[in-house]
Amino acid sequence: MLKLLNSFFFLPLLCFFFVSISEASVHEYNGVKFVSKGNAFVVHGGSEGIYSSLADPQNLTSTIGDSYIRFEKVTFRRLKESANFSSKRIQAILFEVEDRETIGGSAYGGQRAVCCTADLAKLGVCLEGEVIYRPSAATPNWPKVFGVAFKEDGEVATLRYRSIKVTKTGMYNLYFIHCDANLKDLIVEGKTVWKNPTGYLPGRMAPLMNFYMFMSLAFVVIGIFWFSQYARFWKDVLPLQNCITLVITLGMLEMALWYFDYAEFNENGIRPVGITMWAVTFGTIKRTVSRIIILMVSMGYGVVRPTLGGLTSKVIMLGGTFFLTSEVLELVENVGAVSDHWGKARLFLVLPVAILDAFFILWIFTSLSATLNKLQARRMMVKLDIYRKFTNALAVAVIVSVGWTCYELYFKSKDVYNEQWQNAWIIPAFWQVLSFSMLCVICVLWAPSQNSSRYAHSDNGNEDFDKDETNLTLIKPSPTPSKDFRSAAEARPVQGSNGASNGDLEEDKTE
Repeated sequence: MLKLLNSFFFLPLLCFFFVSISEASVHEYNGVKFVSKGNAFVVHGGSEGIYSSLADPQNLTSTIGDSYIRFEKVTFRRLKESANFSSKRIQAILFEVEDRETIGGSAYGGQRAVCCTADLAKLGVCLEGEVIYRPSAATPNWPKVFGVAFKEDGEVATLRYRSIKVTKTGMYNLYFIHCDANLKDLIVEGKTVWKNPTGYLPGRMAPLMNFYMFMSLAFVVIGIFWFSQYARFWKDVLPLQNCITLVITLGMLEMALWYFDYAEFNENGIRPVGITMWAVTFGTIKRTVSRIIILMVSMGYGVVRPTLGGLTSKVIMLGGTFFLTSEVLELVENVGAVSDHWGKARLFLVLPVAILDAFFILWIFTSLSATLNKLQARRMMVKLDIYRKFTNALAVAVIVSVGWTCYELYFKSKDVYNEQWQNAWIIPAFWQVLSFSMLCVICVLWAPSQNSSRYAHSDNGNEDFDKDETNLTLIKPSPTPSKDFRSAAEARPVQGSNGASNGDLEEDKTE
């Protein structure tokens, strides 16, 4: 398992060469080609939730508190062979999602078009060859539409520098559109800068910075509790408790890295790719190790069996596969993420992760059932009690997870245009809180103590369960010492014979 964990640290270095790197709220366009959509050619320039600019009663000239979208050196380039004619305008369309119906139109109730057709031009509602739009009824002077045309023999056309102040909170979308079929090979270069009042973080991500700060503090609190117990009873620490220590450490690193990632992102508008990749990797390792630990505990590792035997390779294989699929999903979702919208690639990559999670859950509960039956058969009441509490907590976590997954699917199916972007941060935050809650339960149940050895596997077939205080009531006292002696003498051969004890050992070997 340690070899597997050590190999995980090299994966980000390899992934670095396969992930397209871009700057956060600075949307860069490096030779992006226009794509045919209906009767128009389109490039998606970005989508972000932006809060309205803060009030400035003193009329300060500082841009602190301003929200804006700034166009910097946005250039359109065509091939030299296509530069022997002038063109119609290439237009930038910036609109708030509630005004989406103001873009495009149709003649006589026919198919909706983005570019003005000859029929619509005859009706006098637009100019042929340009984008159809009408003013917003809710926000004056919106949507923002402007453009530039190629001059004859010109290969480059550049939009003039401009900064558009945002005065209304909403999800803003930017598209570059042209309607000239002769410009099929047109590309766009340059960048746009999107800013919120408090920094460059996109609106959907902005609340997560404070969330990760609080989660970092929460991990510090649980870390203080755990490490203090660990230091006090380090002589009695079990291998399982060492694994829990690893998960807490990984969680502290993950939360701190996410906070620094978002803080740097918010301050400079440029996402630190290195920090993002390490945050993703530490988080994926933590989730993988957590699932493996829960599976090992469910199998009774260190409690009713000293090793996993032949199952070790299968557990490592499942954990390694889960790590790889989760790492790819998280890298695609976070590294180079620019826009505030749900990507289709994520929906495709989340499927194998969901299947592996379901397999983990099935294997965990199957193993738990077998372990509980074994503990009950051996009358290990202390261990049985702790395992019942663990099973109940795990069952609640799974039920809540299924319920939240259904809500997440409902949320995304209803929010097609990302109009609920202000609440979208709750979805990833919930999973972090649920994971942390489960970690707290495990820390309480298996906290290092002077009695830790009571939960450990013993080579003695008796497991000393009859010496535990909680089991004294199960042994009926006899009025005479001789009967006690005979009862104890009769009990020992049963444990050492080919009865339950040997049967359990044989079951361990077959498993």
